[in-house]
Amino acid sequence: MSFKDQRNIISHLNAYRLWNIMRLRSSYVFSKSTKRNKHKGLPFSLSIEPTTACNLGCPECPSGLKQFTRPTGKLDLSLHETMLDQVKKSVFYINYYFQGEPFLHPDFLELIKAAKKRKIYTATSSNVHFIDKAKAEEIVRSGLDRLIISIDGLTQETYEQYRVHGELNKVLQGTEHLVAAKKKLASRTPHLIFQFLAVKPNEHEIPQVFKLGKEMGVDEVRIKTAQLYDYKNGNPLMPDNETFARYKENPDGTYRLKYKTGNRCWRMWSSSVLTWDGKVVPCCFDKDAKHVLGELTKETTFDEIWNSERYQAFRQAILKNRNAIDICKNCSEGAKVWA
Repeated sequence: MSFKDQRNIISHLNAYRLWNIMRLRSSYVFSKSTKRNKHKGLPFSLSIEPTTACNLGCPECPSGLKQFTRPTGKLDLSLHETMLDQVKKSVFYINYYFQGEPFLHPDFLELIKAAKKRKIYTATSSNVHFIDKAKAEEIVRSGLDRLIISIDGLTQETYEQYRVHGELNKVLQGTEHLVAAKKKLASRTPHLIFQFLAVKPNEHEIPQVFKLGKEMGVDEVRIKTAQLYDYKNGNPLMPDNETFARYKENPDGTYRLKYKTGNRCWRMWSSSVLTWDGKVVPCCFDKDAKHVLGELTKETTFDEIWNSERYQAFRQAILKNRNAIDICKNCSEGAKVWA
């Protein structure tokens, strides 16, 4: 994370939000050390899902592969207002992304503007296929603080091996429009990040993506490791260079998760995920919303869900035996990002 972006995030803090983080952290440390769930405070970070629709067909993405059991839809603006009004006191960071392509929501930038009115830092991740010159200027004017640009290949051949149905040229053009719009409007935001998902077809291009990012004028370049669902016996997408993989080869030729998770998870204390239809799920690894902890579409507030017996029981289950929970078995909490 760059210093300017970090400073921008900190600027969204106030006395209550800072005090809330301290309560969350102290209760997390106590719970982790005693293995007894003791939770104080409210989340300071959320992921809100604009839509589950996507224009691509990425091989490790249930949205792109249309493999969800939950319905496809888009976030209603009035439901979004309810979400914000219920969390605005403690939340100062919202990632407007879970599954799907955010810019397929016809009023996506209205979501951003609503959050900015409540002094909340906003981020999103996009395949940048729908950003022309006019849209780029709208994005800059909306106040969006961070935009992650998925650029998973430097030639069309390598790019489309993961971003199926995608066009690298659209990503590059969209990036050019965004950089130009920031200059035209003399804006420091959005903080533009090239995110390069390291897989076997593109790992040889990793050194060049940093050069391209500098040439194009993006603010930051990140290399992200790929979550693979079928990895035990290897996977065609698994990089040869283990440095860029989440998995490590065992002596018998099988693979295991490289990172030790342990019976703890800071996310269960600090953040939550809201789906487009108002369901509350524990984290971004619950892509198909199998662990619904409550619904905001019913007569229940977020605070009530956050402090409910169901949520508390899930936190206790994490402390007791995290690897017994399906969505935790392939978790990258602690996975390294190179920049």
